[in-house]
Order: sequence, then C-alpha cells, then structure tokens
Amino acid sequence: MTRKTVTRMDLGEAVVREVGLSRNESAQLVESVLQHMSDALVREKSVKISSFGTFSVRDKAARIGRNPKTGEEVPIHPRRVMTFRPSHLMKARVATGNRQG
Repeated sequence: MTRKTVTRMDLGEAVVREVGLSRNESAQLVESVLQHMSDALVREKSVKISSFGTFSVRDKAARIGRNPKTGEEVPIHPRRVMTFRPSHLMKARVATGNRQG
C-alpha cells in the first residue's frame, strides 16, 4: 500500500473538480478555510467538522521526563498541544478502507 500525503494543492484541485471554481479561486478558498481553522485554534476554540472530527488545543503540565539513552531526568516545560479526535463515522470509514456497505 503506497502512502501519499494530501497537500493544499491536492485540496485545491479537488475543489476545482467538485465545485468548478478556477484554480486560483480554489486555492484561495482552501487557504481561507485553513486560516480560519488555525485562527480558531490559536484562540483556544475547538474546530468541529461534522462527520470528520474535532481539532482542539489542550494544555500539558510540566513534568519530569527521562533521556532514554542516558537515563538522566530532564524537565519538560508546560506547553499547548493540538489534538484531533476523529468522529465515529470517520473511524468507521478508515477501518473499512473506504469500502461501501
């Protein structure tokens, strides 16, 4: 099974095929949607896309980690991380390999 990364250009091309906008308009649309999503996450809002999943930001507390090579304890600073939780429909679709039925 060959793995391919879907890029912004791929999303733009899909908009061209599905909606019929020009390539330039499609690229602007994709960029605008991604910008809105990013802006919401920066403001610590969740981004929920029905039948797809939810992107959210959460805080991780400071903790002590360990260097696996040396065993030395290392402080890990508190930070914000982005998480993605797929919807039940997306989980099912991925599990079946996108087969119908």
